[in-house]
Amino acid sequence: MPEFVARALNERGLMGAYKDRPAYQQNDYIGWINRAKRQETKEKRLSRMLDELEAGGIYMNMKHTASARK
Repeated sequence: MPEFVARALNERGLMGAYKDRPAYQQNDYIGWINRAKRQETKEKRLSRMLDELEAGGIYMNMKHTASARK
């Protein structure tokens, strides 16, 4: 995991929510963020991942019932 992603997860208190997701989702998020060529796109994608983790029930802008907050 890139340092800037780990830092953002820890700062927002979302590392647990990230680790609760299945490995394929963790890998998808990291790959999606890292494939961006421009730094501003990486930051935008990181922000979206953080928002989805915080909200729960969303994965890559799709409904994800298994991660919904109870």
